[in-house]
Amino acid sequence: MAKKGVLLVNLGTPDSPSTADVRKYLNEFLMDGRVIDVNPALRTVLVKGIIVPFRAPKSAKLYQAIWDKQTGSPLMHYSLLQQAALQQRLGDAYMVELAMRYQSPSIESALQRLKEALVSEIQVIPLFPQYASASTGSVQEKVMRLVKEWQTIPTISFLNSFHDNELMIETFADNAQKYQPETYDHILFSFHGLPQRQLKKCDHTQSYCLQVNDCCDTLNDTNKLCYSAQSHDTARLIAAKMNLSKDRYTVCFQSRLGSDPWVQPYTSEIIATLAKEGKKRLLVFCPAFVSDCLETVFEVTHEYGDEFKALGGEHVQLVESLNNAPKWIDALEKMVIA
Repeated sequence: MAKKGVLLVNLGTPDSPSTADVRKYLNEFLMDGRVIDVNPALRTVLVKGIIVPFRAPKSAKLYQAIWDKQTGSPLMHYSLLQQAALQQRLGDAYMVELAMRYQSPSIESALQRLKEALVSEIQVIPLFPQYASASTGSVQEKVMRLVKEWQTIPTISFLNSFHDNELMIETFADNAQKYQPETYDHILFSFHGLPQRQLKKCDHTQSYCLQVNDCCDTLNDTNKLCYSAQSHDTARLIAAKMNLSKDRYTVCFQSRLGSDPWVQPYTSEIIATLAKEGKKRLLVFCPAFVSDCLETVFEVTHEYGDEFKALGGEHVQLVESLNNAPKWIDALEKMVIA
């Protein structure tokens, strides 16, 4: 019998921490019309003329700080471990491929391998717990753009999001226990940020997003595909699993780029507020990521850690991501065979 195909897709990482490879990665990433959703001509000027020339050398230094001599990029390292572990779990009846939305291994090459293996169907799992047009939506668009050229197209399915996956929630909660959460003054759930305009575009009613008080606090039929609402839901579920009261944690958003308003509150501003309140020890989750990467290993641990200490705080502790935790592999397996 033909094998079933599974395509895991993460965001991507430079091929090396050199400025040239980082520049190549940033160009592909930021030229995606779903990532910087402005007029194409303006996007080209912004990305190729302003952002990448200035950002590439700086980002290269950050990648060099987290790049392991043996395993390379942490995002790539853990993504490969996830692929191998899932393949082992699923056995010979499945073929599990890994791709990155940007750079290597490409979605095109992974789909080609599945095509050549004559798989009976392809299940695409974008490795982003919360849906966003700039991440999951971009993966879906890329896959559809590629397969539309095939003369025979197998059954293809997409996982839209898994923000409330019970095993994922349990894994994050389990990862926190080693740090004794009760010994920290406050807990942050810091998600990757998005421009507010992208949230508004996802509101098909055009009358709810950022127009209704506390529009993201609870999921409903209107905001069920909203990145911010799903992020709040993920945080709420992890907090419930840890028996955290609402005053013990804050949902915030990091990695802002540019001057336009992004999803708020900003992590950096929350950290400053907590420092002024006399908080000394912060425990930080980053539940938008299934693998540790630049945004977790460096941005939270080093950048926010240094900011907090400069304001009088003592310690910022990152709760590691899902990486290759057995329970997370359980979750992936159930996503495939559900």
